[in-house]
Amino acid sequence: MLSFVEIKAMNALLTDAYLPAFSAFSAAHVAPAVRQLLGDFAQCVHAILVRELHTWESLFAPLEAVSERLNHAFGTVEHLHRVCDSEALREVYGPALELVTEHASALMQNRALYAVMQRFAQSGEYAGLSRAQQTLVQHWLRDFKLGGVALEASPRERFREINQELAQLASEFEEAIMDATGAWSLHLTERAALAGLPDSALAQLRAAAEAKELPGWLLTLHYPSYSALLTYAEDRALRAEVYRAFATRASDQGPHALRFDNGPRIEKILRLRLEAAQLLGFAHAADESLATKMAASSERVMGFLQQLVERCKPAGLADLAELRAFARSELKLGELEPWDVSFVSERLKAARFGVDDESLRPYFPLSHVLNGLFAVLARVFAIRVVEASAPSTWHSDVRFFELYNAQQQRVASFYLDPYARDKKREGAWMDVCRARRREGGQLQLPVAYLVCNFAPPTSDTPALLTHDDVLTLFHEFGHGLHHMLTQIDFPGVGGIDGVEWDAIELPSQFMENFAWQREGLALLSQHWQNGASLPAAEATQLLAMRKFQAGLHLLRQLEFALFDFRLHLRSEAPGLSEVLSELEQVRDAVSVIRAPAWARFPHSFSHIFGGGYAAGYYSYLWAEVLSADAFAALLERGVFDSEVGKRFQQEILSVGGSRPALESFVAFRGREPEVAPLLSSYGLAA
Repeated sequence: MLSFVEIKAMNALLTDAYLPAFSAFSAAHVAPAVRQLLGDFAQCVHAILVRELHTWESLFAPLEAVSERLNHAFGTVEHLHRVCDSEALREVYGPALELVTEHASALMQNRALYAVMQRFAQSGEYAGLSRAQQTLVQHWLRDFKLGGVALEASPRERFREINQELAQLASEFEEAIMDATGAWSLHLTERAALAGLPDSALAQLRAAAEAKELPGWLLTLHYPSYSALLTYAEDRALRAEVYRAFATRASDQGPHALRFDNGPRIEKILRLRLEAAQLLGFAHAADESLATKMAASSERVMGFLQQLVERCKPAGLADLAELRAFARSELKLGELEPWDVSFVSERLKAARFGVDDESLRPYFPLSHVLNGLFAVLARVFAIRVVEASAPSTWHSDVRFFELYNAQQQRVASFYLDPYARDKKREGAWMDVCRARRREGGQLQLPVAYLVCNFAPPTSDTPALLTHDDVLTLFHEFGHGLHHMLTQIDFPGVGGIDGVEWDAIELPSQFMENFAWQREGLALLSQHWQNGASLPAAEATQLLAMRKFQAGLHLLRQLEFALFDFRLHLRSEAPGLSEVLSELEQVRDAVSVIRAPAWARFPHSFSHIFGGGYAAGYYSYLWAEVLSADAFAALLERGVFDSEVGKRFQQEILSVGGSRPALESFVAFRGREPEVAPLLSSYGLAA
């Protein structure tokens, strides 16, 4: 039998190395590593409980240490599950997730440990702790209560079962979307069928075909392909076919009806969330969700969303009327269908502004956009970014960078995985690789994963981004800065951890604003062939495009947010037909463009059924109010004002979750947030 030392030496997840050993990773490592780390955690808790007296160093320091080791190892597995999924990894991921979920549930229901922490919170030592340490203690106590520690034996066990099943269902939900996305493709050999598509999109489709050793072009549902087809393809029937395949993914409709159906999972997830909330004494899942958010009540959230609907719907109706008129008069389309909206919108945009997303793409090669982003960081936050070599990565496209402060000290690192590919989850996100932590005088610096799904380079061109892609990059990097620039040494309240969920988007949306400023565009744009900057006239038109169809954009976000929140406000779990009915009721009140009856948006709404945004999708709009107001402070002094940047870093980024988000915002802005800057940024009256 192998000793622990031998197992550790052979297992890439048990190494003490600062960065993950991706090249040495094997799916076979997952089960033994998880079992070993959970055993270590159990020993740690036992050692705490047998002590009579507890100090910070004997109670929270060891818990932080063992939590960090487990989070890092299993976080590596979760990351690989998202960016390079495989059958072998899926086979071990599910059972490992079950073990980790069971551990988390059992920990939060450990009454003996809870009692120890309660006594510590009433001790003299607690009174002398730092603000961050006290916040960490209070978060532990809060999470014990939300974990069911006060429940009697039978409901406590049921609560644990629910958490375990919910974790598995969320994983299966995302896997079904990934599988459904990868299952559909359309092979075309006639160029005429793709009339209207720009050369860059055609090159992507040709590369997809070549990867499958096919002639011609291969259409897929990966977002760069799907978006290009809906935006540019002149063949209306082709747009309709692609739209139907995308809008029915993982459902009971469409070309793969019932094959990957998420419908039963939606019902189970909502039923289990409600049961869990009611076990804890909440009326519904929305109230449970708000226990860790800025918003004080469900009424506050609904009032906020309804207020925005009232302000945005007239603009949305005007936007739709304009689209319909243009479709009839200029494109002879007749009735505007959902698969026409992106196409007509792009044509209208080009007619009005003289530029469109595709004509601007050559000015945004990824390499130069990254340099521009790094230049912004240098000017505003005095941060220098340097590309470095990682010991290993999970794909040849992945790059590694290090951050240095004004004193030339390395403060953090990040991996960048920029391109769409098979076996990679759609969308864009930032995740934690390593958290900042101090142990025994040694400081562990934070490391982030930044993941996007941009169109990859081709044999003829580098990776060229749309302006929307640029915004996505800045958005995710804002999350990354929140994680990487923290000055809090306790992972539970450092960086993004411990921050109220409806404030988590503040730094990400703050960073997007730089790509909407003329000064920012000057740094970000450079034609990939001749090196020319984006001409002043084109820059002016691009900036004006921010307000183009802003009403439609905001109404779509409000539709998602209201649908999510109203689902979780229910005191009885809905069946799938009621879920779809709820969506239609929201659309009756909010939407001006209606999806077909056969569309199944909920089945791929991974934010709320596979991610962490359940009863929290409103957070994007809530935090956008914060970010627009925060960025207004920068505009008052100058886009790259380093004093405002320093204050934003000190009062928002560096403190993480060590104090309430509203307190941090007021410390930065000098007052509570106002909605006027957000409405102004979209050209809407406050």
